[in-house]
Amino acid sequence: MATEHNQTRVELVHADDESRFILRDPREILQLLKSLVSARALTTAHLEPGNQSFLTVILDLVETGGALLIDGSKDEAINQQVEKAERIICITQLDRIRIQFALPGVTKRDQVDGPVFAAPLPTEVLRLQRRDFYRLSTPVTQTATCAVPLELPDGARKTVSLRILDISGGGIAVVVPPSDLPFAPGMTFNGCELKLPELEPIRTRLTVRNLFRLVTRNGVEMLRAGCEFSDLPPQAESIIQRYILKIERERNARERGAL
Repeated sequence: MATEHNQTRVELVHADDESRFILRDPREILQLLKSLVSARALTTAHLEPGNQSFLTVILDLVETGGALLIDGSKDEAINQQVEKAERIICITQLDRIRIQFALPGVTKRDQVDGPVFAAPLPTEVLRLQRRDFYRLSTPVTQTATCAVPLELPDGARKTVSLRILDISGGGIAVVVPPSDLPFAPGMTFNGCELKLPELEPIRTRLTVRNLFRLVTRNGVEMLRAGCEFSDLPPQAESIIQRYILKIERERNARERGAL
């Protein structure tokens, strides 16, 4: 049976190519769910509304009724909350690809080895490959930022400092500025400046490619924008790679207890 577990929820707000992330073909969704059943993939189930979650497994598909069966919790109090939930957000992985989908209107079914829950098959599935979403997460203790010049609706210009959430040789993800500042997929910003700890600033042009809403395990929401580099100076990529290697070495050392 399942135990409590937490994982960040992700919602695609807008992207320049949504088909890269959202699967809507019923046949493809059914095949993907069959693969999850075969893999016995551990799945984090978030209850909405609220912040309760538990670890479960996708047990089976009932194709004739168009239903999906997931395992219940070992905690009966959580099972009672599941029955009352408006929907469940399921998050799992398959072949290193993050899979997320919503199940509305679950119903409880008691079986010999414990309760399970049935729900209609999802109509869309979010798929995030590591190269699309997960790069090197920057340390909170050593803040990396990007200065982005923005043109305001009244024609005035303002430079904002955005916290970098993760970085690769091809781009960065940043915390999106307040909603009164223009920042959306397809927009390009010239004269941006990356400020990585202990390294010289890097000037580049950024193009916003996608926008995600993240909900942390504590229920805190933030908007994350994936941005692509262009016009990087000749030495900039090697500087970024040195930064990535340095952070990874420090992280590995901490995991080994060397720091």
